[in-house]
Formats: sequence, C-alpha cells, structure tokens
Amino acid sequence: MAERDSQASFDAYLDSLVTQRQLSPHTVDSYRRDLAELSAFIKALPEQIGLASITHFHVRKFASQMHGGGLSARSIARKLSSWRGFFYWLSEQSPLALNPVEGVRAPKRARPLPKALSADDAVHVVSQARPGMNEQDPARLCDRAMFELLYSSGLRVSELVGLDARYTEESGYVSAGWIDFDAHEVTVTGKGNKKRSVPVGGPAMAAIATWLAARATVGLNQGGDARFALFINERGNRMSARVVQMRLKAHAQAVGIPSNVHPHVLRHSFASHVLQSSGDLRAVQEMLGHASIASTQIYTSLDFQRLAQVYDAAHPRAKKRGA
Repeated sequence: MAERDSQASFDAYLDSLVTQRQLSPHTVDSYRRDLAELSAFIKALPEQIGLASITHFHVRKFASQMHGGGLSARSIARKLSSWRGFFYWLSEQSPLALNPVEGVRAPKRARPLPKALSADDAVHVVSQARPGMNEQDPARLCDRAMFELLYSSGLRVSELVGLDARYTEESGYVSAGWIDFDAHEVTVTGKGNKKRSVPVGGPAMAAIATWLAARATVGLNQGGDARFALFINERGNRMSARVVQMRLKAHAQAVGIPSNVHPHVLRHSFASHVLQSSGDLRAVQEMLGHASIASTQIYTSLDFQRLAQVYDAAHPRAKKRGA
C-alpha cells in the first residue's frame, strides 16, 4: 500500500513539473530518474515505511550509499536537490513533520591534487639547454635563473617577479623581496603581506650570478622600480608574471616535456620532492608560506599517490583481482 501511494505521489509531482513549472522533457526525465532511485532506496529498507516516515537518518544513509558506490559529490548534491524539491511539494499536499532532506548535504568534493613533475623531469626542465637557442643570450640566461629559482625555492610567480637584486630602501621605495648571496637565501613577501626567507640551492645561485653578469648588458628602463629588479625583460622593464608563464611553457615543450608546465607546477614539484625526501610537513609549510598546515597537507596525498603507483608497479601481490 505504501509503495503504491509513494509511486502515485511521484507521478503527481512529475506531472506538476510539466503542467505548472513547464520544465523541459529532458529536465523532467532527470527528476524521474532521481525519484526512481529514491524509491529504490526506500524499498530496500528493512522496515516497510511510506514517504511520510522518511527521516534525516534515512536520507543521510541513502547519500552515504551513493558516495560508497562511487557517485561524485556533484551528482549526489543534484539528487538531494531533486529529493528536497519533491518533499517540499509533498508537504504542500499533505502534512509532513519535516522535510527529511532539509539540512542534508552532499559529501565535500575531493580537492584536486596539484600537478607535479617527477624529480627527473623537474631537473630536466630547469637545467636543460633549449635546442637551437643561444644559451649565452641574456634572455636565455634570465630564463634559466628564473626557472632554477622557482624549483629551488618553491616561489609563487608573483614573488619571483617582485624580487630585487638586493635589499633596497630608497626615496620611499622598499624592496618587497630580494636575494641574499651571502646567506644563500631569498626573502619574499607572500600572501597576507607576510615575509619569509627560503634557502636557495647551489645551481640556482650559480644561474642567478651568471644572469646578473648579463643583466648589466641590458638597457634598463629608468622609470619605476626596474633598476632594482632582479629579473628584467628585453625592454629593461621588471619581468611580468605572464611573460614568465609563457617562457616556461615554451621552454618545457622545447626540451621534451609534453605537459603544460607553468610556474605553479614547479612550486608543486618543489613541495612534493622536499616532502618525499624529508617528511617534514611543517618545514614545507614554512617554505611555501602557507598560513595553514591544511594547505600543505595536500602534498601528503600527492606523495601517497606516488608511493601507491610504485607499489602497484612493483609488488607481486598488488595486481587487481581478475587482472
């Protein structure tokens, strides 16, 4: 009896979507599939109950079953929205103690893992000479120094282009970031106007020193703060983030890395590789300039993903059942 009443309610609701709300046949079909799934969940309950007896507990159980079955958070949210609308309509037709879907939320969407290069590919990108290019050209030397520094210290591209060749405080101008050759570190101003100092590796320091020798041959634009900038373009202006992005992408493709390599990929690679080697999440947090450790913890997932791939490839008992 409860089953017949439920189906009659579903049919009446779908009819109202057509006649009153004038939804398209495609949209109504989507509602019909969602309600059919709700009906299947209710039928599978050990207790034989009708729509009026469905509670928050039941709906959360249904959402959990969908999540466990691999349905995406987006799809679960859509189904819950369909069910919520149905129960609102049902409450207008007959008294309901509550809308059992109200307040039930879909599982949080999984945060996408950052893209990172393997250690070999990262080193290849920042150190490999670009085929057919004069590597003594100032622009190429500048690129090499920028790419080495991005991977060496995990800087954001905005932090990179904001660097000065040395700390400067002059006529109201104060450096936001600078390179310290004696300490082998770089100081930058990150998000929230927070300063941090990060170590710089030997290859990056050498590439920067070589670039600075060539930088003197590039005519500086005396306007603005270009004369203080560590990295400048061919016109003598401070390097822009967009130019760094374009140059890195072109360089990576030229040296045989097919993926879209941008500055944040080198930052992610830096974080992942340091974490893999040290396991020190707090140190990586400080070097990246993350305000919260939660932002850094995503790299533990990335590291586990890499280890899982190694395990699947190497362990004799790792193969999937039926493979």
